[in-house]
Amino acid sequence: MYTDEMAKAFRSLDHHAPKGFALQLVDNDHFIVVKASEKMFMRLDEFGKRQAVEYMARVKKALEENGAIVLLVREGGEE
Repeated sequence: MYTDEMAKAFRSLDHHAPKGFALQLVDNDHFIVVKASEKMFMRLDEFGKRQAVEYMARVKKALEENGAIVLLVREGGEE
């Protein structure tokens, strides 16, 4: 369950996201899904891609520190 503390932790990391990259959070009651758009990711330069990966890791850690079970997934790409 997504709590106020998790929301605060997530928003506190906004400044770590590279420009043009964002994550979507989905609350599935028992765990939180963090979705990254492959299309957004692939538009980033190499430095931006590294920033995006670090940002995703920070978000996962912050949510877990506030009691969440986190699943990172990508959205898009070849099926």
